[in-house]
Amino acid sequence: MVTKNYRHLTGEEINVLESNSCWAEDWNKVMVAEAFSPYGFHRVVFYGDIRLGVFDQQIEVTKGFNKRAGINDATLRNVTVGDNCLIERVGNYINNYTIGDNCYISNISTMETTEGATYGEGHLISVLNEMGDGNVVMFHDLNSQLASFMVKYFKDKQLRDNITRLINEEIRFTQPERGTIGNGVKIVNSKEITNTVVKDDCEINGAARLSDCTIMSSADASVYIGTGVICENSIICNGCSITNSVKMQDCFVGEACQITNGFTAEASVFFANSFMANGEACAAFCGPFSASHHKSSLLIGGEFSFYNAGSNTNFSNHAYKMGPLHYGTLERGTKTASGAYILMPAKIGAFSVCFGKLMNHPDMRKLPFAYLIAYNETMYIVPGRNITTVGLYRDIKKWPKRDRRTISCRKSIINFDWLSPFTVGEIIEGKKILEALRQAGGDNVSSYNYHEYIINASSLRKGIKYYDIALRIYMGAVLKRAVREGFLGKPTSEIGIGKWNDLSGLLLPASEEERLLSDIKSGAVESIQEVLERFKDINDHYREYQWAWTYKMILDYYGLDELTDSAMQRVREDYVRARRAWIAEIRKDAQKEYAMGDVEQEVFDDFISKLDHEVDYEE
Repeated sequence: MVTKNYRHLTGEEINVLESNSCWAEDWNKVMVAEAFSPYGFHRVVFYGDIRLGVFDQQIEVTKGFNKRAGINDATLRNVTVGDNCLIERVGNYINNYTIGDNCYISNISTMETTEGATYGEGHLISVLNEMGDGNVVMFHDLNSQLASFMVKYFKDKQLRDNITRLINEEIRFTQPERGTIGNGVKIVNSKEITNTVVKDDCEINGAARLSDCTIMSSADASVYIGTGVICENSIICNGCSITNSVKMQDCFVGEACQITNGFTAEASVFFANSFMANGEACAAFCGPFSASHHKSSLLIGGEFSFYNAGSNTNFSNHAYKMGPLHYGTLERGTKTASGAYILMPAKIGAFSVCFGKLMNHPDMRKLPFAYLIAYNETMYIVPGRNITTVGLYRDIKKWPKRDRRTISCRKSIINFDWLSPFTVGEIIEGKKILEALRQAGGDNVSSYNYHEYIINASSLRKGIKYYDIALRIYMGAVLKRAVREGFLGKPTSEIGIGKWNDLSGLLLPASEEERLLSDIKSGAVESIQEVLERFKDINDHYREYQWAWTYKMILDYYGLDELTDSAMQRVREDYVRARRAWIAEIRKDAQKEYAMGDVEQEVFDDFISKLDHEVDYEE
């Protein structure tokens, strides 16, 4: 809403208003725009300071149905209303609010700002451990990287104090003095809206209560809040849909998330493109593309991303005694790009026990893309198996297409590479473990023991093969990109060499994460926006850092001192052979599924046709 020059009402305008059953505690406190006309006001009561715009157009109340702008049957106290709004049938009152242009507000009970309003910003919530100390500070520009960073390091008091100070400064500079409604907002058939900021083009239809919330809507990524929704102390970002009696308290909902069908959530965060329905979440960190569809599913005390919770999923950390479990590496990527542990229990009873052992054992994370299969009390690991499945191939293709965020509303960073320094580093470690097991046990055994788990000899051999296929595909693909994008040659910087991490969608060198940590603690970072820009800058240099890591990997893998033309040719040839072997394995997996009778001929033929065209991407 553009700042206007206001004037006092004329005597004639006051007479028109009073003849239309309008009343003011003090007409001198009702200020209007220069072109104001009083004829669209009926049965309106004014208290305190009132500012009114121009009401000379019609406004669409539903598709194909327009009504004249104005205010009817409402009580307003200390309210500013922009141009060409229609406000009608306010059961109780609107108090201490600024309303933008072209808004439609109808059949509501109460809308007010009270003393001490926070609009959901600045709250410290505890995720991963519902009874622990707070570790995520909510504010309007929170993204999955910053939230993950806070969860990871908030036990460091100096870091916690500095980040909290920076966020509080941001809130102080940006927070309005009272509740605001943006331009083009529609609020109908809703009961209570208290201490809530609603940005442009949001629609709230049938909500039960919104209290201390910020709704970050925009023209190109509007937010819809539907019937029966109760939302308290929460922030909802652009492009979200919250519908069908959702109950949410102390939550942050990132861009393009859908939460629906009676889902309940407390002290949880949900980031880009997550979908939640029917079930529950408590102290959950749901990174990009987390999904839960079932009534019987409870996400509690865990960290998830690229994750789909099955029916009867209960990740209550009461079963694990010593604290939260982290699933960021469980299904990050395809079903994971960090090395999916795909769990296929034969017995649900055995599953709970073995799952706890698996996720809490540090060495288990070094066998990526593995199946874990339970037969009674015996656990079998099938390492690398998921690399060659139809599911992984499908997921690699689908995730980028399922990003529903508009370009202007992508706060959280998502790297869709299924093979990256982060995941390939795990693959290298996994391959070394399998080769060490084979060397120690010999080739003439039927199985190998890895801690408390069994790896069949055939699974171990295939695991080494699959891991090697992935390594050669990765090296060849990065080399091809380096040639195409012009950064082939010895890296000019060592940033990227060494360990890599995943900050809920951002893949980055551990050294850069540690540098940011140090800069925040030392006070070198002066605003929270600078922290967010650092994440963006790291992502912008991803290919450069990736090349530094991959260049060293190629030299180590092939035993080279430098990357010569003949060495590059060898990498390319190995890449093509590995890629064809990978596609052949996926084809076999598809044929096996088709032979079981679960796939229609047309679907199978279409999938095989896609595999046939994979040769187009070799060069």
